[in-house]
Amino acid sequence: YFLLCHLAIVDISYASNNVPKMLENLLNKRKTISFVPCIIQTFLYMAFAHTECLLLVMMSYDRFVAICHPLQYSVIMSWRVCTVLAAMSWACGSLLALVHVILILRLPFCGPCEINHFFCEILSVLSLACADTGLSQLVIFVACVFVLVGPLCVVLVSYARIVSAVLRIQSGEGRRKAFFTCSSHLCVVGLFFGSAIVMYMAPKSRHPEEQQKVLSLFYSLFNPMLNPLIYTF
Repeated sequence: YFLLCHLAIVDISYASNNVPKMLENLLNKRKTISFVPCIIQTFLYMAFAHTECLLLVMMSYDRFVAICHPLQYSVIMSWRVCTVLAAMSWACGSLLALVHVILILRLPFCGPCEINHFFCEILSVLSLACADTGLSQLVIFVACVFVLVGPLCVVLVSYARIVSAVLRIQSGEGRRKAFFTCSSHLCVVGLFFGSAIVMYMAPKSRHPEEQQKVLSLFYSLFNPMLNPLIYTF
C-alpha cells in the first residue's frame, strides 16, 4: 500500500491545485489570475501529472513481482526499494515540470491574455505567447513519450507476464483473486493514460479546444475522484 498512498497524495494534490481557483471563478464575475500564480499552477499541474504516470508504472511492477515472484516479493520490493521508487517518481515529475515552466518563462506574452480553459493548462498558456513555441511543443512531445508511451509499454509488458502467470495457476479461486487484484490498476491506467495520450499526442485537428478542456478536466479532476472508488472493488 506504500505506492498506493503516494498515488492518493497525488490525486489529492491535483484537486487542491485546480479546484479552489475554479470555484472562485465560478462564483466571481471577474475571472482573473495573475501571472505568477498561473505559472505556479501550471508547474504543479505538470508535476503531479508526470508523477502519477511514473507511480502507475511502479505499481504495475509491484503487482508483477507480487504475482510472478511471490516468494521473493519482500526482498525485491523492500521498504527501501519502494521509498526509492516513490522518490524517483516525485523527483522526475518535478524536474520535467520545471523544464516546461522554464521554457514558458522565456516566451513573451503580448496579450490579450485570456486563457480559454478552466485553469492554467500548459497548452492553453502556450497559446497566449506571441513568439514561436516550437521548442516548448517539442519538449512536451518528448516528455509524453517518456512519461506516457514508455511507461504504458512497460505496464502492458508487465501485465502480459502477469496474465501468463495467472493462467498457470491451478486453482480457479486463485485465478479470480489475481485478476481482481490487477483489474483495478488496469482500469486506472486505461483512464489516465488514454485521456492524456489523446490530449497531448493526438493530432490537434481531431480535438478542438472545447474537447481539450473536457479531457484535461477529466484526468485532472474526475479521474482522481474515481481512483478511490476503483481501488475499493
